Amino acid sequence: MMANMRLRLARVEDIPSIAAMERVPEYRTFVGNWTEDEHRERMASIDCRYFVAESGFGELAGFAILRGLASPHRSVRLQRIVVANSDRGVGRIMLRSILDYVFQELKAHRLWLDVFEINTRAQHVYESLGFHREGILREAIFRDGEYHTQLLMSILDREYEAVRSSGPGA
Repeated sequence: MMANMRLRLARVEDIPSIAAMERVPEYRTFVGNWTEDEHRERMASIDCRYFVAESGFGELAGFAILRGLASPHRSVRLQRIVVANSDRGVGRIMLRSILDYVFQELKAHRLWLDVFEINTRAQHVYESLGFHREGILREAIFRDGEYHTQLLMSILDREYEAVRSSGPGA
């Protein structure tokens, strides 16, 4: 696990590192990739918020993108979460911080995401933090010559509070 990691709002100068993380070949199956210009455009939107996980040494360990911040429905989408190196617990730490931000700062009612059906590792992390499966998007994404199925998952504000109040081991 990464000691002294903090989640902060991303800055425009973080975009090259964000785009580079998306281009890692093993992530291609699980996340999309946008050009640096697309990231700049989205980062400037009032509907979108970018975060980066930064080590105590100032190195970027991951990033996350939230969308739907301007929606009156208080339903925020976790568009993307990517870590530079897996198996270090960074994703779980980032996700806990994102949950705190979404429900405590934004006062959202719901945080939702879609995850590829074959990404069982991510599904396990989401479920362990209180997310529920709520739907399936059968063969919704065509990438690299084949169709991929996605699962919809979400957590509501009251579910977040229940997980949060159950303690740090949740």
